[in-house]
Amino acid sequence: MIQLLGIQVAADVLGDLAVGLAGLLRMECRVRPERLDATFARDRFRNQYYSTAILQAMQPLAEAGARLLAVTSHDLYVPVLTFVFGEAQLSGNCAVVSLHRLREEFYGLPPNEELVRARLLKEAVHELGHTFGLRHCDNWQCVMTSSHAVERLDVKGAGFCFLCGRVVAGAGAVAGVASIR
Repeated sequence: MIQLLGIQVAADVLGDLAVGLAGLLRMECRVRPERLDATFARDRFRNQYYSTAILQAMQPLAEAGARLLAVTSHDLYVPVLTFVFGEAQLSGNCAVVSLHRLREEFYGLPPNEELVRARLLKEAVHELGHTFGLRHCDNWQCVMTSSHAVERLDVKGAGFCFLCGRVVAGAGAVAGVASIR
């Protein structure tokens, strides 16, 4: 089961993501009613939120046998990078993704909600893939390929390649996964 937790994000965004994840990963996915206040993770000098601290705060909220995915509008970072689209516990049960740099407005372009939601789905699947033990994939079409820019995010698919899909399916938590062709 995948549970979604909002951090400064609209309920309809979470609802749409839950539907997309359930269809793509073939897992039950639900939105949790509570919200997480992430002000503790804000770095006032960077004006960003430390994603690793958010993951640590999520850990006590995670239910046994479920993956907990937080979605935020805050700009995320880890100290060694300028920003991250998301972060996950490798082979753990928590992940966080940010809408901040997925939005066209960040780049001075007009809003495009359909594109933002497609990017969000890819980034959510990518981070959840890490919770299943996957590292970055060399197949540029696979959702598990590394993305350090939205252009790379736009090019890759929303599904796992054959090899990554086998790992996720073998984790026992997924009946089957959508694979790229």
